[in-house]
Amino acid sequence: MVPLRAGWGDQQEDEMSTSPDGTHPPDVPEEHDHGLIHDLAVLEQRRAGPAALSRRRMLGLVGGGALAAVALAACDPATGTVTGGGCSVVPNETAGPYPGDGSNGPNALNASGVVRSDIRSSFGSMSGTAPGISLTLRFIVRDVSGSCSNLAGAAVYAWHCTRDGGYSLYSSGHTNQNYLRGVQATDANGVARFTTIFPGCYSGRWPHVHFEVFPSLASATSVSNKVATSQLALPESVCRTVYATSGYASSLSNLDGITLASDNVFRDGTTHQMATVTGNTTDGYTATLAIGIP
Repeated sequence: MVPLRAGWGDQQEDEMSTSPDGTHPPDVPEEHDHGLIHDLAVLEQRRAGPAALSRRRMLGLVGGGALAAVALAACDPATGTVTGGGCSVVPNETAGPYPGDGSNGPNALNASGVVRSDIRSSFGSMSGTAPGISLTLRFIVRDVSGSCSNLAGAAVYAWHCTRDGGYSLYSSGHTNQNYLRGVQATDANGVARFTTIFPGCYSGRWPHVHFEVFPSLASATSVSNKVATSQLALPESVCRTVYATSGYASSLSNLDGITLASDNVFRDGTTHQMATVTGNTTDGYTATLAIGIP
């Protein structure tokens, strides 16, 4: 593993709520309050049909964690096979002060509904939608020690700030929201996809998206199971185009005050963290990053 770089990374004011709205379930839990493990069991039961889950099957679902390796195939747009990109271990970075994974206060990983591809809205007992330019995130998880094969069945937890630089569950005005956070399993091509908004730029940090990688969806219920923590960087030219649109005014001025060379996370290089971005402000953007894990 590449050593963890020093520094929290996120420099904005930490206006943490020690008891965010909706983080404590009521005395009589509703369906959405049972947590991720409950969700996994429900999803598996639906796939299996009307027959009830056996105790053995349930234990296998909750305890399973092996990664299935999918060998790289030739590039064929018709089949959707993912190829290309680098194959190096992604640098380990700080999760920052707003991870929402239980390591610093709130824990979204145990919340029912966190496994979702569209993370623009809050889930569970919270409600609200984060405004902004549409962004699709594509994380390609690769096994560096396994001939760079794309990994099916791994899990990615992604989170980032709003267009005005706030973090759900933590920042003032966002403590009663859990949007812009979600978990997805990688598909047969090793890709985890999220539909979100283009994150803003706050003072002292280059525009970025945080992510953690887990061996499996079942293991993504605890931060202690993560195998990688890093950050995706966004290209300056795309950021400036987005930040020139309505709602991102503060981001443009903040971007003027930071460079990759002065950012305390990306200043030692972004070779394995700079996303490839395509799209426009009308139709939205797609950001792709290959993540190598040892």
